[in-house]
Amino acid sequence: MDRRRPLDITIIASLMIAFGLAEIITGFTHSFLGLHTAQGAASAYIVTIIGALYAAAGFLILTMTRHRAILAIALLVVVVAGRIAMVMSGLYPVGTFKQTAAIVLGTSIAAGFAIYIGIRRSAFP
Repeated sequence: MDRRRPLDITIIASLMIAFGLAEIITGFTHSFLGLHTAQGAASAYIVTIIGALYAAAGFLILTMTRHRAILAIALLVVVVAGRIAMVMSGLYPVGTFKQTAAIVLGTSIAAGFAIYIGIRRSAFP
């Protein structure tokens, strides 16, 4: 049986890891590429945890096992829910179009990754 990782899965996992690391940086700096989170410890901790879960999901996908892919999808659901909760609590400010668009796009991408992994579940033995 051929155990090579499909290129699309490798790209998706790599993007998830990169986006997770960017989220971690945002947690520590409260700013990334001109986008901001609320100042304060709660925002820093929550954004950092969301980023770590995002990156962890990417690493789980790289293992190419079905149960870890399912766990990665669950982590992505938590990431999406966490991002929505951050907006609802005001920890992700939505005062500008750029900020709002970035949050909507970033959350949609995380949800899209979860859906894509689910669609490609046959790639995970």
